[in-house]
Amino acid sequence: MAETGVDIAKAVELLTHDELVAIPTETVYGLAGNALSRAAVTKIFSVKNRPQFDPLIVHVPNLEKANDYVLEIPKHARKLAGKFWPGPLTLLLKKKNIIPDLVTSGLDTVGIRCPDHALTRQLLQALPFPLAAPSANPFGYVSPTKPQHVDEQLGSKIKYILDGGPCPIGIESTIVGFEDSKPVVYRLGGLSLEAIEETIGQVKLMTHSTSNPKAPGQLQSHYAPGKKVILGSIEQLLKTHPHGGVLSFQKDYRVTNQIVLSPSGNLEEAAQHLFESLRAFDKIDADVVLTELVPDQGLGRAINDRLRRAAAV
Repeated sequence: MAETGVDIAKAVELLTHDELVAIPTETVYGLAGNALSRAAVTKIFSVKNRPQFDPLIVHVPNLEKANDYVLEIPKHARKLAGKFWPGPLTLLLKKKNIIPDLVTSGLDTVGIRCPDHALTRQLLQALPFPLAAPSANPFGYVSPTKPQHVDEQLGSKIKYILDGGPCPIGIESTIVGFEDSKPVVYRLGGLSLEAIEETIGQVKLMTHSTSNPKAPGQLQSHYAPGKKVILGSIEQLLKTHPHGGVLSFQKDYRVTNQIVLSPSGNLEEAAQHLFESLRAFDKIDADVVLTELVPDQGLGRAINDRLRRAAAV
């Protein structure tokens, strides 16, 4: 079990000595280490059992500090950061050599963001280096949205969890990069496509890569609980899997093992509960998890993306 608390000084001390600390963000909990230290970054990959071809996101306290680690911030990127930082937006930008190739899996771009969580921003302000911080869970499993989720999975492998309470958004950041100066969404997440396009105009979607991803979170199979997830019409799936657990968006299917993401049909509420609900089925007496797509708009696009990848295992 890892120690859990709100001691910024303790977190700074550990991170300065290349130890890893779980940190809260508005999206999910991250497994953080010094992004400029190859030793710390190697520990991140080892603790998560994450393949080194899957790049990491670097966290900074503000846009000004991002300039220290990237060659340039294009006009559209600066406009997005100005509106949505701090927040659930990761920008994929050309990196400076100070960022180790291990962080970016040898790519010349780095994913960088400013998280919207007071405790973690305080931590970032206190550090002389940025933090590489993928989700604080074993690779491929459901991302953690509470400190106890981190402790259950990685508590024996890290020394400290910075306790920021439940994550208010509950799904990872949206990743936006640029190809020939044109914006590309590489991962759907906590910032909606509609909000992005209202700010910079139409963007291209390129969210899946089965190998050698250009950005974090592009692998086809990901975000899965310990039980098989089957995606489709729950009503039809129950005919062939009568003992399955049900994860529905809004409807009550009146079965024993069911979790409803949002009885009121609110997509933001559904996103907040998604990962915790998937995780809960590992402790429920059901042979599979039967689930359905939600309305494909706003954060619904990101929820559907996670459900499809959870079912791809």
